Amino acid sequence: MLDKVKHIILVLSGKGGVGKSTVSTQLALTLAEADHKVGLLDIDLCGPSVPFLLGLEDHDVHQCDEGWVPVYTSAEKKLAVMSIGFLLKSRSDAVIWRGPKKTAMIKQFLDDVNWDELDYLIIDTPPGTSDEHITVMECLKGVNTDGAIIVTTPQEMAVEDVRKEVTFCKKTGINILGIVENMSGFVCPHCSECTNIFSSGGGKLLAELAKVPHLGTLPIDPRVGQLAGTGKACVRELPDCTTTEVLHKIVGTITAGGQ
Repeated sequence: MLDKVKHIILVLSGKGGVGKSTVSTQLALTLAEADHKVGLLDIDLCGPSVPFLLGLEDHDVHQCDEGWVPVYTSAEKKLAVMSIGFLLKSRSDAVIWRGPKKTAMIKQFLDDVNWDELDYLIIDTPPGTSDEHITVMECLKGVNTDGAIIVTTPQEMAVEDVRKEVTFCKKTGINILGIVENMSGFVCPHCSECTNIFSSGGGKLLAELAKVPHLGTLPIDPRVGQLAGTGKACVRELPDCTTTEVLHKIVGTITAGGQ
């Protein structure tokens, strides 16, 4: 089912709570705003956030002769989405599965979803380097994968965990497109001054140590946070903010490398 997908990009992190799903959704929306046909696959089976972030929680997945039909964010069908969240009755339902059942579900997502023709498929993964990630790599062996974007926050503890994701990529042969430092500083909603309430520069330092590109630094911006659950693209709603600037830079890197 991936034979009509031109480019596949993984979004990874060795640490939970770094804003990986937000980066994934806004990256997908930014690509869609640039007139690309985009798919977003959420394989975080125990913590699916994508349906909520895109305001799609009341949608259901359907089947056709070719497989599962993804949920589209608009009538133009520029962005197609698949998540286990669409298969749960409630946001509070827990997925209590052992590894083999997780593996089977991820294989089904990758093999049985009728994505049709896509320019980009963004795969939002759970934190860590375990079953889900190994399954994805096994399923993508015969497919041309562009590489991975790794997300971290600036704190030393987060960077240490994310460093393991860099090692995972190198050991499994995944091309690292770059590292994004998220939640670096807080943008005041009144004066727009950015204050480093935690620390700053951890993502850039990790990129230098790993000898991979540093794609940009994203601050905590309440205006961006308010877009959660709306399905609106930051690049359209907040054209002058730092997050938009970084998202355009990431898309520029992706599209330049994929040509």
